[in-house]
Amino acid sequence: MTNIAHSGPARVAVGVDTHKEEHVAVAIDALGARLGEYRCPATPAGYSDLERWAVAMGQIAAFGVEGTGSFGAGLARFLAARGHKVIEVSRPDRSIRRRLGKSDPIDAEAAARAILAGTAQASPKSGTNTVEMIRTLKVARNSAVKARTQAINQMKALIVTAPADLRQQLKDLTASRLVRRCARFRPGPGNLATPADATKLALRSIARRYQQLSEEITALFGQLVRLTAKAAPALLRTFGVGANAAAALLITAGDNAERLRSEAAFAALCGTSPIPASSGKTNRHRLSRGGDRQANCALHRVVLVRLRHHEPTKEYMRRRTAEGMAKKEVIRCLKRYVAREVYAVLQQPGRASLAQVA
Repeated sequence: MTNIAHSGPARVAVGVDTHKEEHVAVAIDALGARLGEYRCPATPAGYSDLERWAVAMGQIAAFGVEGTGSFGAGLARFLAARGHKVIEVSRPDRSIRRRLGKSDPIDAEAAARAILAGTAQASPKSGTNTVEMIRTLKVARNSAVKARTQAINQMKALIVTAPADLRQQLKDLTASRLVRRCARFRPGPGNLATPADATKLALRSIARRYQQLSEEITALFGQLVRLTAKAAPALLRTFGVGANAAAALLITAGDNAERLRSEAAFAALCGTSPIPASSGKTNRHRLSRGGDRQANCALHRVVLVRLRHHEPTKEYMRRRTAEGMAKKEVIRCLKRYVAREVYAVLQQPGRASLAQVA
């Protein structure tokens, strides 16, 4: 916890509300008094000006930055590189916004007060080494996979309404054969004369797009395999964890996996940590709907692979279902176990060499 209340009046907390073009900062002292407000452009020169303004206010306890994974990423990296403590701050609670209103200075001050109160403690991802490379490549690959799925769905929709002869030729083909067949279509030179010609041209265009996206996906996946193998080889050796799942879990942890306080914190970050929902005589937990859904999906795929091919996991499923647990509940337990296993791998000393992976 960052506590500046007993560190002397010279120490200040700085909250920053970040936007695409401009950032707004507010500084408060250890007693909660508002010291000043500063606006700067979201550029390296602006970051430097903001740092000089903050240092002039007193000894900096920490910077609380909103949106460290988006608009505040550049500022958070700049301040961390300059040796400042940076804390990731969530946007203000809705009840606070209803009471105090909404403006950039108000949000920045709320971020500073979250540091003072100790309610904001999370360290942001560094975003400067190999895992950031994996993240950017995975964004591109996911987009290509989505576009390829849209392409094949569009082809099938066109076949449904195609002229009867053409529909009869194509309706029973598998996806791969359909793409190859349509990519070879020759609608004819010059102006299109019939709906069949237009349909063939449309199918050829989409089929070739599908092939281009497939090549792009393959190339990006090859890079992901290489980077994840260098970044966390022990993670890829974990039963059921492939390159895609490893990439998603590494992205959730970040380059600086030491920021995760415990395996329970990592499980909560992946949305596999049950949330207490007790009241009065009722003592229960409910399923977490929060966390990184990509990491949660990766853990789910790992569990499904183990349920098919891993004998200890299959035995666990048989034992717990015999005790009366539903299959979904057992899978949730298994996901929590895998999260614990992955956390132990991510904390291994070998992870410290990520900065040297090129």
